[in-house]
Amino acid sequence: MISIVTMKLNVDDLIISALKEDITSEDISANSVIQADAIGTVDLIIKQNGVLAGLQVFERVFTLLDGGAVFETSVRDGDVVAAGALAGRLTGNMRALLSGERVALNFLQRMSGIATLTRRYADILRESGTKLVDTRKTTPGLRILEKYAVKAGGAENHRYNLSDAILLKDNHIAAAGGVRNAVERARKYAPFVSKIEIETESAEMVQEALDAGADIIMLDNMDDATMKDAVRLIGGRAKTECSGNVTEERLREIAEIGVDYVSSGALTHSCGILDISMKNMRPLG
Repeated sequence: MISIVTMKLNVDDLIISALKEDITSEDISANSVIQADAIGTVDLIIKQNGVLAGLQVFERVFTLLDGGAVFETSVRDGDVVAAGALAGRLTGNMRALLSGERVALNFLQRMSGIATLTRRYADILRESGTKLVDTRKTTPGLRILEKYAVKAGGAENHRYNLSDAILLKDNHIAAAGGVRNAVERARKYAPFVSKIEIETESAEMVQEALDAGADIIMLDNMDDATMKDAVRLIGGRAKTECSGNVTEERLREIAEIGVDYVSSGALTHSCGILDISMKNMRPLG
């Protein structure tokens, strides 16, 4: 889960940027009807079945606006929740609660939407030996949150960014003059501890990747028959990753083929949100 250090180094800047986008000078709606020192409480209500992710981010929005804000909850990221459930209760300055409402919910709903879709995919693969991983197809600037949500949903993270690992795709291969050249150049350049993954689209490319000593072979946009042949050809000499045209309906078939990993950009680019609301605000004292 997100540690205090991670929060300070990464998340605060994202939250502050979102708050600045929503409040350029003041929250004229809240400030016009609520006294500056008014304290109140509000409920966090789940409106749709799903999996939660981002509760600490949600809470942090309000503690940045009001250092005395308190969020009480009995649920955790990764928990399955049902429509109608009370997920928690916020207490603090009422202006701050209202001013942070939309930003906090935007983060929580988006992250929970990712976790919910991820859990659905991961459950299909649960009894197989195939692991579900995400991609870099994330919302610009929000990758740390979205990849965190994938983990909360029950999947694993692929590389975080371009500095993390070597993944040679079609354009790298074309620029290098072929699969073998690409792998050999990467092997010479990279630290000895680095693994090399390369994308392949045919049996010929798979064989070339094997001959060149690739550690991980991505089977990109292959139909089931071609992928079966590729996995048979590789025979455990390299890890395998299925990528491209990965749908919920295909997951079981892909797992039965026996690939080690299946990556899905849909987890972060096509997830939707989980419907969650702040309701029943009431003053205290």
